[in-house]
Amino acid sequence: MSLLDPNLKKSGYVCVPYTHDEASLKLKDDWTSSRNIKSIYFVTATFSEDSKSYFPSSTSHYLMAKFKDSEKITKDVAKFTTEDTSFIFSIHGKILTKDSEKAQNFLSMYYLESDVQENISEITNLVLKKDKIQYSGIVHLSTFCNISPKFTFPYSDKIIVLDVNDERSPQSTSKYCEKIRLDICRKGIVMNNFASFSVLEKLK
Repeated sequence: MSLLDPNLKKSGYVCVPYTHDEASLKLKDDWTSSRNIKSIYFVTATFSEDSKSYFPSSTSHYLMAKFKDSEKITKDVAKFTTEDTSFIFSIHGKILTKDSEKAQNFLSMYYLESDVQENISEITNLVLKKDKIQYSGIVHLSTFCNISPKFTFPYSDKIIVLDVNDERSPQSTSKYCEKIRLDICRKGIVMNNFASFSVLEKLK
């Protein structure tokens, strides 16, 4: 059975560079009062060396939000486009959802080189056993930047997200996620690091 659901494409995650200028402050205020935004965070981003080659204008501090409607969020980000890359991750397949009052504090993104549908059962079986993962899904990546990239990222529809709650340090959580990635790779599925986002502060 396919886990891909076109009706899920409306929700997801958005990351825009936070520059403390008037435009980013206005965006933060708009999102704080928006019904389309479920939660907002200040995050530190770490991009893998592979993904940096596709997005050299990525930065380290972002405003990250969970949204309900990708059409609305796309309009917001299009108006805010700068020389630093903004990322929209639209969910189109759910792997795991847990009901929890705990706030997620670490988001880890990976991309598959092979077909998602062929490997999703193996990935799901491994992820279901991990107690610190609050949500996992398959997302489609859209990017916005005033500077055109030299290379087109070829895996935009093959990104896996792990939304984690872990009271340990970001370094320990990163190692926890890396172990999951390696366990999946041992199954013969090539899953590469894309980026991770560590929450500094929850704003909404």
